[in-house]
Amino acid sequence: MDFSKKPINLALWLDADLIQRQNELKAQFTSVLMEVENSLSAQEFHKISPKSKGTKLSKGNDLLGYPYQVLDIIRDFDPNNGANIRILNWFGNGLYITVLLGKGRKNPVTEFREIGFYFGLSENQWDYPDLILNKNYTGKEIEINEASLGFYHWIIVVDVNPNSFSLKAELTTLVKKILGILTLSL
Repeated sequence: MDFSKKPINLALWLDADLIQRQNELKAQFTSVLMEVENSLSAQEFHKISPKSKGTKLSKGNDLLGYPYQVLDIIRDFDPNNGANIRILNWFGNGLYITVLLGKGRKNPVTEFREIGFYFGLSENQWDYPDLILNKNYTGKEIEINEASLGFYHWIIVVDVNPNSFSLKAELTTLVKKILGILTLSL
């Protein structure tokens, strides 16, 4: 879109209340993600991947025009043996947990399906618009087994509880289940 031909929306720019509310919302989600991060043990990550780089909370302002927050857990992106758990809070689009596994790892299909995950079919593991907006994923075991991607990518949509304590507990519980699955599938 060519923004040079469109007048600057000064009313929106000066809407301090709207900007403050958005910043408060971002701070609430940041707090939840930090609490999840602080509830995890780096020792667990190293059992799953000796190359683990721990956790990292990142923020961005423009994924198709929407701000986002990402909490990466394990952070081993090796295409063959890597493992990463990502909580993606994509404002205006939803909250998701993805699990990215290198092709040389065991793909715990049954275990992930049992806890509500879908298998991503996007050819690029970073193409969240395709994965999420186009719903390019499946729960069908035959399609999962026939997929010939260079990685395994799992996704689950998280229903957001407006109570931040409950949301933190739900995210932490789900991440710990994922860590347990990854530990048992070594």
